[in-house]
Amino acid sequence: MATQETVKGPASYFPSIEKKYGKPIAHWMEALKQQGQLKHMELVSYLKTEHQLGHGHANALVAWYMAKK
Repeated sequence: MATQETVKGPASYFPSIEKKYGKPIAHWMEALKQQGQLKHMELVSYLKTEHQLGHGHANALVAWYMAKK
């Protein structure tokens, strides 16, 4: 019997982010990449201000992005 692994950390927000904002995670990663060398909270602020993301969703995307850089 196979068990499904539970997604933890920032990626656990991804299904709700995609559903709520209608864009794939790859879209958000590219948007963050285009911002250049900003700090974590500067990127969170960018997503909240320019794309009207909630704080938790923006923070999860930035945390994932920063971990993959």
